Amino acid sequence: GPLSDVFGRKRILVTSGFVLVLATLACAVAPSFSALLAFRGLQGLAVPGISAVAVAYIGDNFPRARTASLVGMYVAASGLGGLLGRVVAGVLSGYFDWRTAFYAFAVFTLAGTLAMVFALRPDAPGRGSEHRGLFRAYAAMSRHAANVRLLAAFCIGALIFFAFVGVFTYLPYLLSAPPYRLGTEKISLFYLAYLAGVIVSPVSGGLSSRYGVRRLMTTGICIAGVGVLMTLLMHVTLIALGVVVLAIGMFTVQAIAPAFVNITAAGNKGGANAMYQVFYYGGAVFGSTLPGLAWEHWGWHGTLAVCMASLTLALVATFFIDRAGGSAFEHEPVPLRTHLQVGE
Repeated sequence: GPLSDVFGRKRILVTSGFVLVLATLACAVAPSFSALLAFRGLQGLAVPGISAVAVAYIGDNFPRARTASLVGMYVAASGLGGLLGRVVAGVLSGYFDWRTAFYAFAVFTLAGTLAMVFALRPDAPGRGSEHRGLFRAYAAMSRHAANVRLLAAFCIGALIFFAFVGVFTYLPYLLSAPPYRLGTEKISLFYLAYLAGVIVSPVSGGLSSRYGVRRLMTTGICIAGVGVLMTLLMHVTLIALGVVVLAIGMFTVQAIAPAFVNITAAGNKGGANAMYQVFYYGGAVFGSTLPGLAWEHWGWHGTLAVCMASLTLALVATFFIDRAGGSAFEHEPVPLRTHLQVGE
């Protein structure tokens, strides 16, 4: 994120894309598991050069009124890519081998990177002039945490993803045990719930300008909570419906929060979006571990209790998003120095 504030959005997006292509090809020819693990780590280093910069690029190059809907489409595309990646990898590995899947993904990634080369607008002249070095860029990124509204959005992203990952990580333990005893093939179908998020993301992004960020975020969190509680009914059909409802709620929030961060940040938007990503995936880290401790002691009910506690904290954080109750997408952001003057 800060790199894009210094060197420009397109340059970082394209460079990261080509690094990702090379890392993916390296995975395909990895001679050992250790080498494969290292190359997967290189992929992980390259991906944020796209995911943490794409929203900032949208904010720089499109009218403010369209930012929320375009970010919603980006989130939908990201979710669809995550789902198709699992499906395509499974099919290709089944018919050929796992190396074939990596070759295919390298081709797809190369196509996407070349599309960025030729389709993305060049960075505006003077991009990065507000910084004269990476140290200042990273220092500017850390100052975003002093903005209460941004910090609330960071926490909301982390907390709702915590609950989402917690449910989907430990759901297979529930479904593979008595009385369900479902096999891996049937359990994997529950992940098709992601499709609901792909559908709802662009819609949510467009609605946020009409109904307000806080109202729509609150609605999304409540919907996610209803989905979590539905899995307590302990019937396979209702559990499946519950995870669909959970996905709708999570993607409703995720379609709005990055756009809100991009618009609310007064400068250094690459750094602001990077901080959101850090919080968001930090939620995934803890969401894949802490609910497991509850599972060991109290089973599925304990896991859901931890996830519901996370969603409750996310609801509390929404009170700091927009204390005036309006839509952040309708107004110009206040300069950072003004926030500092008034103590925010």
